[in-house]
Amino acid sequence: MAEVKSTESAGTPFVNEVRLTARQWAIALGIVSLFVLLTPPLWKKLEHFETGPDYRIPYALSKDYWLYERRAAQFAPTNIIVLGDSVVWGEYVLPDGTLSHFLNREAGQPDRFVNAGVNGLFPLALEGLVNYYGGPVRGRKVLLHCNPLWMSSPKADLQTTKEDQFNHSRLVPQFSPRIPCYKADASERLGAIVERNVPLVEWANNLQNAYFGQKSILNWTMADDGGEPPRYPNSYKNPFAQISLRVPAAPKDDPDRGPASPRHKPWSTSGEGTTRFDWVNLDTSLQWAAFQRLVQLLRARGDDALVVIGPFNEHMMSEENRESYRRLRDGMAGWLVTNQVPCLVPEPLPSALYADASHPLSDGYQLLAQRLHADATFQKWVNGK
Repeated sequence: MAEVKSTESAGTPFVNEVRLTARQWAIALGIVSLFVLLTPPLWKKLEHFETGPDYRIPYALSKDYWLYERRAAQFAPTNIIVLGDSVVWGEYVLPDGTLSHFLNREAGQPDRFVNAGVNGLFPLALEGLVNYYGGPVRGRKVLLHCNPLWMSSPKADLQTTKEDQFNHSRLVPQFSPRIPCYKADASERLGAIVERNVPLVEWANNLQNAYFGQKSILNWTMADDGGEPPRYPNSYKNPFAQISLRVPAAPKDDPDRGPASPRHKPWSTSGEGTTRFDWVNLDTSLQWAAFQRLVQLLRARGDDALVVIGPFNEHMMSEENRESYRRLRDGMAGWLVTNQVPCLVPEPLPSALYADASHPLSDGYQLLAQRLHADATFQKWVNGK
């Protein structure tokens, strides 16, 4: 039995000291180990995760990488995985307005292409997502999108030395290669590494993302409503009542996306622009180097990748800037060809089918899917010939 020692003297409080024997420590360690090892896989069996046709990770759960890994494990061997950033995910469109949806329509198979995009990604983060959470993506056909937007300036390429806050910072390399604008301290960087490698920590972050608005339970309890004076609506709520054991779904009528949304409109009514992008050099680009590593990672896993570059909205650019972009685009395509990676460089879509520099509207995705489907290289790759 554990030895209990009581001490009490004048002027000192009563204290109980509980000392565990070696056997009791071993039992306690075993109980903790079982909790650490069994909770994440058991949770996957208890929590209902409904997907269905045109499913994509909900916008509010974009940083729930544990959920992304669960989704990747659902992909069938016959699925073609459409991988990329918000262009693949569909920033301005509903799930039935994405590239994967229209590729399925062209193929006549509602579940051949699956949307594996995540909103807010960029090559340095996409590399981390696949490396740490894309384990099930092995020996598959992967339609990999390359968005030149991330090479459109030193800031977009994360080359600037001034500290910059950016999405998905926990996915990027924490120590090497060095990202100049990423100024997180050692504690935060080590925390990101632990999160990638300890399933229980991943599961805990999943709870925060899915049920507590991306907050810890303590911060959720103390969150105010933004009013003046502030109120704390969660302070007396039972936090366990928030856990419904059902992965939250995206809203059916998303006010920010789809043809009925005020955001779903052409970037310009004139169709002409004079924007000047400060394109970086591919030889020094952090994002392009990450994309190259990602291609090599997929190949090392036995994936059959086809890269689609763009199509970027060239209508926005001045003529001289457009030439700079095309040299960069052709340089990316040249590297892929040299390394025997099949790639497609679609022609720009009509100006009115872009919402901004890189995101098509619903009709733009439909036209892009038609053009890809009609391409001989695409057909040869899809059919494995």
